[in-house]
Amino acid sequence: MTRKQLLLAVVCVALVAMAAAGYFVLASNTSDSVNLPQPGERYGVQVNPSYDRTLGSPKAPVVMLEYAAPSCPHCAHFDMDFFPLLKQQYIETGKIYYIFRVFPLSAADVAAENIARCLPADNYFQFIDLLFRNQAKWDPEFRVADVHAGLVEMGRIAGLSQSQVDGCIGNQTEAQKISQIGQDATAKYGVNGTPTFIVNGQVHGPFMDFDELKGFLDPMLAKK
Repeated sequence: MTRKQLLLAVVCVALVAMAAAGYFVLASNTSDSVNLPQPGERYGVQVNPSYDRTLGSPKAPVVMLEYAAPSCPHCAHFDMDFFPLLKQQYIETGKIYYIFRVFPLSAADVAAENIARCLPADNYFQFIDLLFRNQAKWDPEFRVADVHAGLVEMGRIAGLSQSQVDGCIGNQTEAQKISQIGQDATAKYGVNGTPTFIVNGQVHGPFMDFDELKGFLDPMLAKK
């Protein structure tokens, strides 16, 4: 073999080795990105501390994500009749880490969540509860003649002026984020109605009563 042929052979071997090494590095990185959980992710739920509204300890053995719509009567029923017991017996006792996200069913839900997002984070759940308990005053599902006026009234109770409420509702960046959360819920978990719960990775629709909810949670906690 001539010197020229020898050099060509060495170059070819080196190129093949580089290509093989590149393939395995790429394959390894791809595998890691798919299989390894992202920071802040538990049971397939990626929590954004700067945006998500949560209650309870992030170290709780059960992670419960609720997708709800402010205009949804079933969500209001859960909020008023089930949630106080859930909070008292499971969230405040360190058993559940609870995450609430709006799954908008209409433009009114986006507007309502826009207002909620204008308030201090500590007042968020109080305002969501206010919306649920007063659906008949602003919710188009109750055939409210002036939804905007109803939302302005809800904002006033929370300490916002009409101009502030209008400014909140008009925040298109926030509105797009809210809509995107709904789209992500459908794409990732198959959410198509409210309320929908993702509990340690298991998807569950509305609970008929608190006993059903308790019967779903307790066996899960017993395994921890």
